[in-house]
Amino acid sequence: MTAPTKEIVLSELKKVKGPDLKSNIVDLGLVSEIFISDGKVIFSLAVPAERASELEPLRAAAEKVVTQIEGVKSAMVALTAERKGGKDQAARPASSAGQAGSAPPPMAGGDFVPGRPQQAPTPDKAGVPGIKSIIAVASGKGGVGKSTTSVNLALALQANGLKVGIMDADIYGPSMPRLLGISGRPQQVSGRIIKPMEGFGLKVMSMGFLVDEETPMIWRGPMVISALTQMLREVQWGELDVLVVDMPPGTGDAQLTMAQQVPLAGAVIVSTPQDLALIDARKGLNMFRRVDVPLLGIIENMSYFICPDCGSQHNIFGNGGAMNEAERIGVPYLGAVPLHMDIRENSDAGTPVVVSAPDGPHAKIYRGIADKVLERLNAEKEMQGGPAIVFD
Repeated sequence: MTAPTKEIVLSELKKVKGPDLKSNIVDLGLVSEIFISDGKVIFSLAVPAERASELEPLRAAAEKVVTQIEGVKSAMVALTAERKGGKDQAARPASSAGQAGSAPPPMAGGDFVPGRPQQAPTPDKAGVPGIKSIIAVASGKGGVGKSTTSVNLALALQANGLKVGIMDADIYGPSMPRLLGISGRPQQVSGRIIKPMEGFGLKVMSMGFLVDEETPMIWRGPMVISALTQMLREVQWGELDVLVVDMPPGTGDAQLTMAQQVPLAGAVIVSTPQDLALIDARKGLNMFRRVDVPLLGIIENMSYFICPDCGSQHNIFGNGGAMNEAERIGVPYLGAVPLHMDIRENSDAGTPVVVSAPDGPHAKIYRGIADKVLERLNAEKEMQGGPAIVFD
């Protein structure tokens, strides 16, 4: 079987007429960078924002043409919108035939067309069928243990009696397959809908299931946004009390777009105690505040180190920084998680401590944090007039 190449894909896409019905979409420069991995072809089409809805058949035609190429297992094509004028556009490289320039990320409201130009967020964020609440776990920088915290928080919420799923939104560095010890590919249910993977009772979705671990993800913003949207809305999650979203580190376009597009019930910020990490954590807090996402609280990870030999406590990264910061800015402090070999080793082995040592001290810490998160979540729901989440 011949492996598909970018050249072959572009050649076939030239058969698709553009919006003017004269030139093809390649020669018009509508086709973005093309990503191919394991028979899966992913790209986007840059179209005028005001015509995005009417040009959905164009996207479908491009997807159909690519799907028929020998060696292609599936195709994922998204519409992205070009923004006219403005200093941001001037900073972008000009588009060339077959490679559209980076388009702005999608924003909240309406029909969730990937790549929609920036606009003020609206309260009309469509929910995901079957999911009662979506919680984002974020950090202002990488390396603070956000993914480990996310998976243990999800398992702790499940241990407290809830139906829970977790979505790995870190496209460039997906970690859920390793953290939960899951391998394999999701099964297609019908059309574009796929079935999530499962680990320790959690429903799980990650780009790590779709792309080989060693494959570099060299994607522009619109493709990342499209992939995140599809992982959320084209997955058969079923009935869930809570979906935990492990956000990418930082506060870039992808993070801001997720915060604006996804109907988040609240956000949890993960930080370490030292001042530098807290500065980055403040950026994450401000991002969520700007788009009116409730802040459920701050978790201080790697808060202290317990010597395995003498049992004494050492504050390697300082002490109480996140707690003091939470008090200063009026955000709930959810708890402190120690820097301990058991947490790291079990995470690397795909057996998080909440399930590998459910009666241990670390699982108890995570369950306590989960209790506070649920309490805050229900308080926010009551303020908004929504139903509270209760244990079975």
